[in-house]
Amino acid sequence: MMTMDDEQEALLKRATEEREMIFNRYALGLDPKNEVDPWENPTFELYHVTDKYGFIHDSRLPDIRDSQEVQRTKIELERDKKWMKMFTSWNIHNEKLRKRVFKGIPDRMRWPAWKKFLNVDESIAANKDTYSRMLSLARKYSTEVRQIDSDVNRQFRDNHAYRQRYSVKQCSLFNVLNAYSIYNPELGYCQGMACVAGVLLLYMQEEEAFWALNTLIVDKKFAMHGLFIEGFPKLQRFLEHHDRIMSKIMRKLHQHFVKNNVDAILYSIKWFFVVFVERIPFSLSLRVWDIFLFEGDRVITAMAITILYLHKHELLRLKDMDSIIEYLQVKLHKNFGYNDDYVVEALERVMKKLKDLKLDVPPPPKTNEFPTKPLGQFIEADIEKKIGRRRSEYTDTEKQVINDVISRQEQNAIEVQSTVSYETSECATVTLNVPPEDTHSIRSSLAGTSVASHGSSETFSLEDNNIHLKTANALQNTPQRELLMST
Repeated sequence: MMTMDDEQEALLKRATEEREMIFNRYALGLDPKNEVDPWENPTFELYHVTDKYGFIHDSRLPDIRDSQEVQRTKIELERDKKWMKMFTSWNIHNEKLRKRVFKGIPDRMRWPAWKKFLNVDESIAANKDTYSRMLSLARKYSTEVRQIDSDVNRQFRDNHAYRQRYSVKQCSLFNVLNAYSIYNPELGYCQGMACVAGVLLLYMQEEEAFWALNTLIVDKKFAMHGLFIEGFPKLQRFLEHHDRIMSKIMRKLHQHFVKNNVDAILYSIKWFFVVFVERIPFSLSLRVWDIFLFEGDRVITAMAITILYLHKHELLRLKDMDSIIEYLQVKLHKNFGYNDDYVVEALERVMKKLKDLKLDVPPPPKTNEFPTKPLGQFIEADIEKKIGRRRSEYTDTEKQVINDVISRQEQNAIEVQSTVSYETSECATVTLNVPPEDTHSIRSSLAGTSVASHGSSETFSLEDNNIHLKTANALQNTPQRELLMST
């Protein structure tokens, strides 16, 4: 009869063999000897349907470029020259740089620009051989390899760079994620990291993407550690702030969402976790990423509000939760309805208005949103993680996430029910009362029937800037980080 120790030893051996097998497949890459199931490499008409970013479309792209496309190409070439000149005298505080970022970084210039924003070259120089060491340790000790392998094969399946199983970019993505799970063992791996690293790898080499990912996770300007760590403390903080903005300047839409059980967590996961990738057209998401890497995470809040403002009339016509969520998660990605320049102009004005109203940044983060243990120091996992045994019950942190979301929904309902009247139209001017700058408790402001007694009256109007701005219960079934990301 097999003892418990024998059983654990057998499971540990199986996990080790599985990890080695998966790493071997990525090491072989595109070698014909590598085993690939037919379904993993779907056929496609490469030269007819691939756009400039490598994404494949259902219908063929035009054979001939129109005059507008030719003119855009000429303009972008001129802008390339300006950016090349700007790199020779780089100054992150230059107002001209900011203006050009909002105009959109030319695609050929994103590689050097993003590296500068994320201090990639400095990180590599200061951490020589660290990446290769983390990757070697991952091959021996990574406990995330199975999940990462699955996610690599799901990431950007409509992009030429990631389409083929064990392609160069798939291998790089696999390596970066496994190495980072060792480098930052407190965080390990969360599904959203695959999308973030996948975008970086479209413009960077493997080690560059590793250090860029690290900056996004640990630098206070971006602080994505708090999004991916168990319990999602930053997500909770941003959701509360998002609700606060909605209740102050978009009351009619906020009421509509509460009435139809549309909690922000149901539509904003991909907005906050991966900075809008896969929820809006890719060309537009790259423009948002340009601004995000320059300005920091306050852009995320402003872009979320911009999306809802631009589409609120359509959203108000939808009368149930499913149709609202489908519109925000699916339809806007296929057809946003506005060109990229128009949206970015709206975003810039929304950022200014939110700043004027002292609503541009959420309350300060708590310490649990940042790493508490040294990075790069290898910590061997316990036996439970090594053998991949799944927990049968939720952790206290996961239970708290569920309770927080339910509580926030209840507070939103109280806010809506306690409001005597709502404006019949929000697209012109909304008058709101802003609490003092040092009042950061979203929960307490929503719990009361009024916050007007401590604030000063301000007017929020996007029309003044010539912009025409046309459930937590579900979470109980998906509390884990991996399942939450599938929302």
